[in-house]
Amino acid sequence: MATAAATRWEVTPAAPNIGCIVHADKQTLLSGERAKEIRALMEDRGVLVFPQINLSDEEQIAFTHTLGTFAHEASEYGDSKEDAVYPITMDSSINPNADYLKGAFFWHIDGTMAQTPILASIMSDRRLSEPGTGDTEFCNTYAAWDALPEDEKARLDGLQVDHAMWRSQLYYNPEPSFAQISAWQKMGVNRLPLVWKHRSGRKSLVLGCTALQVAGMDMGGSEALLVRLREWATSPQVSYRHTWSVGDMVVWDNTGTMHRACPYDHRSGRLMHRTKLEGEEAFA
Repeated sequence: MATAAATRWEVTPAAPNIGCIVHADKQTLLSGERAKEIRALMEDRGVLVFPQINLSDEEQIAFTHTLGTFAHEASEYGDSKEDAVYPITMDSSINPNADYLKGAFFWHIDGTMAQTPILASIMSDRRLSEPGTGDTEFCNTYAAWDALPEDEKARLDGLQVDHAMWRSQLYYNPEPSFAQISAWQKMGVNRLPLVWKHRSGRKSLVLGCTALQVAGMDMGGSEALLVRLREWATSPQVSYRHTWSVGDMVVWDNTGTMHRACPYDHRSGRLMHRTKLEGEEAFA
């Protein structure tokens, strides 16, 4: 008589205040039987690492569907609505928008130019960069808020910050042409709360390289505050750095973390395949 294959599910912390390492098998992930637990872990720990799970593109798409509503990357450009993985690479022959990805080397939240950002990203490693390069760093913006002194929380709660895509582009291209800056600025400015009051009752900081200026504050004071908070939110006690192996899959809660890619040679061929979950909660 045939017996069902044993499933695997082992969860251990990746760092004290962020991340979990999840050892599982494909069957368990694709069945959806752990989907609620995965979502709860994602909200609680921010980042879930599935070492060398080796999902194919089709399996990654199927897994993404078990967690929520699949977000179509192409819809950002008005193209196809078909389910597909999105290539994260600096090779413009694979991703024609590779230049835009240069902003990913600086701390950010995806979707600060929208009112409702994506819920989560799911990313699998297909090809590595040179050893010692190309890691991805994550920080827990819930934990960063929770650890602030109460008097500072009182000063920050209620502040608003203008976000602009062109600010993030200036990080890597500080002297753009007038045509470039004009094209970037067409995306406008989006005013968001500095402290996100989630419907769960928890709070997190909304920061990153798109943060342009704190509303009502002079430029110097605003910049000093944003830099100090970014330094606090990305400090070692609330951060995790993932060193990739081919076949790794990492899932992260975009609403309670920031992330950035660590430097690597853009000619290395480093390639990640990403899927995303549509947002379920607006900034508030």
